[in-house]
Amino acid sequence: MVELEKEVLPLPPRYRFRDLLLGDWQTDDRVQVEFYVNENTFKERLKLFFIKNQRSSLRVRLFNFFLKVLSCLLYIVRVLLDDPREERFWSLIIWVNRPLPLWALQVLVAFIGFSETMLLVYLSYKGNVWEQVLRIPFILEMISAVPFVITVILPSLRNLFIPVFLNCWLAKHALENMINDLHRAIQRTHSAMFNQVLILISTLLCLIFTCICGIQHLERAGNNLTLFDSLYFCVVTFSTVGFGDVTPQIWPSQLLVVIMICVALIVLPIQFEQLVFLWMERQKSGGNYSRYRAQTEKHVVLCVSCLKIDLLMDFLNEFFAHPRLQDYYVVILCPTEMDIQVRRVLHIPLWAQRVIYLQGSALKDQDLMRAKMDDAEACFILSNRFEVDRFAADHQTILRAWAVKDFAPNCPLYVQILKPENKFHIKFADHVVCEEEFKYAMLALNCVCPATSTLITLLIHSSRGQEGGASSVDQWQRIYRRCAANEVHHIRLEESKFFGEYQGKSFTFASFHAHKKYGVCLIGVRRMDTANILLNPGPCHIMGASDTCFYINISKEENSAFVRGHREPVRGPGVDSRGVPQTVYHGLTRLPVHSIIASMGTVAIDLQDSSDGSPEGTGPSVLGSETVSRSGSRTEVGGCNTLALPAVSGSGEERKHSIAPVLEMVDGVHSPTFDLLGDQSEDEGGEEGKEDDGGEQKGQWWGGHCEWVKGYPLNSPYIGSSPALCHLLQEKRPFCCLRLDKACHHMPYEDARSYGFKNKLIIVSAESAGNGLYNFIVPLRAYYRPRKELNPIVLLLENFPEVDFLEAICWFPMVFYTVGSIDNLDSLLRCGVTFADTMVVVDKESSMIAEEDYMADAKTIVNVQTLFRLFPALSIITELTHPANMRFMQFKVKDHYSLALSKLEKKERERGSNLVFMFRLPFAAGKVFSVSMLDTLLYQSFVKDYMISITRLLLGLDSMPGSGFLCAMKITEEDLWIRTYGRLYQKLCSSTGDIPIGIYRTEAHKLPVSESQVSITVEDYEDTREPREPLLCRSGVHRNSTSSEPPSSSSQAMDHPLLRRKSMQWARRLSRKGGRGSSGAKGVGSAAEHISQQRLSLFRRSERQELNALVRMRMKHLGLSSSGFNGMTDQGNRLSYILINPSPDTRLELHDVVYLIRPDLLSPVPNQASGRKPSAGQAEGHRFDTQDSTHL
Repeated sequence: MVELEKEVLPLPPRYRFRDLLLGDWQTDDRVQVEFYVNENTFKERLKLFFIKNQRSSLRVRLFNFFLKVLSCLLYIVRVLLDDPREERFWSLIIWVNRPLPLWALQVLVAFIGFSETMLLVYLSYKGNVWEQVLRIPFILEMISAVPFVITVILPSLRNLFIPVFLNCWLAKHALENMINDLHRAIQRTHSAMFNQVLILISTLLCLIFTCICGIQHLERAGNNLTLFDSLYFCVVTFSTVGFGDVTPQIWPSQLLVVIMICVALIVLPIQFEQLVFLWMERQKSGGNYSRYRAQTEKHVVLCVSCLKIDLLMDFLNEFFAHPRLQDYYVVILCPTEMDIQVRRVLHIPLWAQRVIYLQGSALKDQDLMRAKMDDAEACFILSNRFEVDRFAADHQTILRAWAVKDFAPNCPLYVQILKPENKFHIKFADHVVCEEEFKYAMLALNCVCPATSTLITLLIHSSRGQEGGASSVDQWQRIYRRCAANEVHHIRLEESKFFGEYQGKSFTFASFHAHKKYGVCLIGVRRMDTANILLNPGPCHIMGASDTCFYINISKEENSAFVRGHREPVRGPGVDSRGVPQTVYHGLTRLPVHSIIASMGTVAIDLQDSSDGSPEGTGPSVLGSETVSRSGSRTEVGGCNTLALPAVSGSGEERKHSIAPVLEMVDGVHSPTFDLLGDQSEDEGGEEGKEDDGGEQKGQWWGGHCEWVKGYPLNSPYIGSSPALCHLLQEKRPFCCLRLDKACHHMPYEDARSYGFKNKLIIVSAESAGNGLYNFIVPLRAYYRPRKELNPIVLLLENFPEVDFLEAICWFPMVFYTVGSIDNLDSLLRCGVTFADTMVVVDKESSMIAEEDYMADAKTIVNVQTLFRLFPALSIITELTHPANMRFMQFKVKDHYSLALSKLEKKERERGSNLVFMFRLPFAAGKVFSVSMLDTLLYQSFVKDYMISITRLLLGLDSMPGSGFLCAMKITEEDLWIRTYGRLYQKLCSSTGDIPIGIYRTEAHKLPVSESQVSITVEDYEDTREPREPLLCRSGVHRNSTSSEPPSSSSQAMDHPLLRRKSMQWARRLSRKGGRGSSGAKGVGSAAEHISQQRLSLFRRSERQELNALVRMRMKHLGLSSSGFNGMTDQGNRLSYILINPSPDTRLELHDVVYLIRPDLLSPVPNQASGRKPSAGQAEGHRFDTQDSTHL
């Protein structure tokens, strides 16, 4: 058998012609098999043509639709040609007049329709005949087509009435099938709403047409109505109007009307219900964004996982604040259903035409197609900061970014991420904002450069300078409102009138003269051949025609008009009392240059006549020889003070103190000699500074046992952190030495006092040691901060830190941690709160979720209020989840001024202001910060793509070679000889190359004192007479000092004579009562009298004294010394605010803090030994003065 199988050759297959020529068919065993998708039979081919194939089926259904419409038109023609004669009742209903040509056409149409129906029944047959026969379309076809076929056989029945008008329902059925085939043929999912509306309209038309034809035919035996009369009757009846002028007369027509009304009451409500349901579902899902609109209009897509009303309003207000974005559409793509508040806002006409809400996921291509992501101008992807697991929120954001990039590779991405360790997953995005990076860096700079968070928030918000109104009662609100409108703008130098004339000049020269002439502050440049932005590159940078200039101003230059003023030659209105000529402005206003730069529109700028090239100081000096001697005492070894008073000649005549002019070009440069192992403060402070540092190193363990170096941190806690040059330890500390309140065999200390820190502590209260805290430490340990100004950092953590975090911070000097909570007084005392200058309270991630949205900050606010009551001298910087809750910071019930600010905030909210909370005292002073304020930074990047880079440079998150850094300088009594901000600008530009950008001003405010405040102040006054609390002595010394600490409550009480007199009278009255009681005590009653005195003294004790006693008792219980604790200082009647880019004639006040952008210390510096010396008061041998300025 096997041999026979071997002998039988296989069947020769059908080979290709090439195989036959080659002759390989004899050895090839391949067999060609033909596969058919459908059965190759006549029935299957007919089914493929009439049913399965979309395109051919669409043609067949379209032909069927027109065929049924044609039959209805032929019926109408027959009715119009009909002329009923007077006959019997039923004969008029059964028989009609039908002309022969018309009959022939109707027979032909009926035969074609009947044949098609029978063919489709044959092709759709699946073994059950009744399933096909009992279908309503088949029954209607038989009623309207079979009688015509019978009339061909029986000519006597040619005039028989046939209800051809029922073909309208077959036309409706064909239309529905045709629409389905149409969408299948073009490979698009049709809209269910469109389909349902089509069915409803066609059903309504078929009902009306059937009723019209039926009434007209039946009334042939009655009123003999025409088609128009029947149409009129049906419309009046179906609209429930019922005039009654046309009514059916015979019972068949009346019965038909009853039947049609019943059918309409059943069919139409069902159709309307389905339509309303689909409409509601579409409203929830949002439908689609029109492809035509996407191609003709511009739109951006906002992808969020959960849309809150605050997030939506912040985005809309900031996005549409720019004039060129007014015609944009915003498409919101969110997987959750729109809540009530968002729906209410989107119904407002202002947003209803520009905002489209789509319910869908960015991970689905269908939803991205609905949003027309491939045609979008940009896509904003925001993380849900209210998620319980913030890592999970970042993972969702990463997937959304990947999905959008895969679907629309050319669409620009603007991504917000929460955790810094997740940044490297979205490096492909065009712009990325990491929330924790910016948050901790901003909070860190708040500790050494006050109100940095407010400064950045005002710069990144779009404001028109109209907040608060021009008719504000308080002067500080008016100037604060005007300066808060400043923003960062850019322009090419060769196209600029502000900076075009300074081509080929130094950067500092251009910055100073542009501010003097136009009131704009030039802060940075960018070369054409590089993408890096340089903040204050220094006097060695020469401005080029292709440079892009970045400047701070209320309005950009393109929205400004220039009107040149002139000087009056004689004394008149343009000359002041001292004979100094004043600039006369001819334009929209007579205010100075800086005051007439309006916002978001065309403005007029009056140019001062600066033909004289000597920018010397104007006006006589207000300080005499006493000022010179004081400034001389501040002169350090090795150089003069940065703001030192210039030397005055021996003549006793009073003369002006001139300031050196800013050089157009530097004569020479030399490379800086920067020693990484040395300390910049030693060079700045001279021998005295070295002795102090040497003593510190001998007395403190961190200098005696471990040397400090300047370098880059070895261990970064996450991938993607920008390298920063910092103060580091040469050898890392053991982990046990990082614990502040626990002694180890290396360190025997257990509290902050034992360490003997010379500078006050900075305490950070956080829930856990996340990688974001690394960005809090780096700015405070930057290389340009002198060693003697570094503050110890204590991290108060609720959970023990991870080993990776300890490995990252063990290289930084004076960084410790303790485990405790902010709501525990013992934990606060152990971490050294009594020796702290600043307390930073970071919002807890676990408390961001609350049943009521705005209750997420409840615990933080109450804890901070407790801290404020226990330690009033402590500067507390708080992070809140919701900016609206900042009104509860340092809350006072009977504070009338806070109530007035609350009313002002309500007015701003009604006006639609972007910063309704800007006049709140905690925000203006930089004491409160909300991370949601950073959202506008991402939104502004759509118009200003450089804002994220500039903000990172200001905060120290990035360090570019040659780019400057943000720092602050405090104005002391020795610096008041400069008098104005413009002269300070010139002094800094001519000496150190610093660029001032604003002022942080603190001033005493006479707030209305409530009754509770009066009682506490009186008790404090009484308590100051006790010898154990020499508060008056300390407050007196503090008031006469030049430090930034606010005066005590007793010194503030001295400012109120009436309050002081009442308090002293009360104290005498209480002392007299006590004296009489003590002198009358005799015998056995003396003990009871003594007890009553103690009870009276406890009753008299104020709340402030009780809190102080509580703190001292807990310190004593914990074994801590209470000698340094002073709980009587009060900062209640002081307010602070920021002036961004103030006018040159703004007067400087004592304790003003000036924000500076200082050149990079590692960049080339001008050669001061050249022949051209700017001034005798310019610093020689060093660049910065560390006593008068606070470096960051």
